[in-house]
Amino acid sequence: MHYTFDVLGVTPVFTFFNYQQEVENNPRRSMAYLGSPECTLDGLIQATELIPEKPDWDWDAVVKTMVNFWLHHEPHIQTWRREMASFSEATLLVARVANTQVLRQEFEALL
Repeated sequence: MHYTFDVLGVTPVFTFFNYQQEVENNPRRSMAYLGSPECTLDGLIQATELIPEKPDWDWDAVVKTMVNFWLHHEPHIQTWRREMASFSEATLLVARVANTQVLRQEFEALL
């Protein structure tokens, strides 16, 4: 399986948890959202443990994808660190990890 990872933005904690409850009840979904109070790789990796109804993915491969993103997108990460510093403490950095094969199947089903 192949995975993709990206940082999406900063949001209030309550907003993230409401959204996560609505979207993440399906263990066969193509994406999972991660929230971390810190803009760190460790924080996002720990967030994978908090996913409700975790999809049946190769989570070692997911973490490897996250590490590769972190190593190759330093300017992007620095931007999010600055963004988080300008918000209050009650915010989370939000990232998305997706199973590209399942995501492709979902898009093909739409057509």
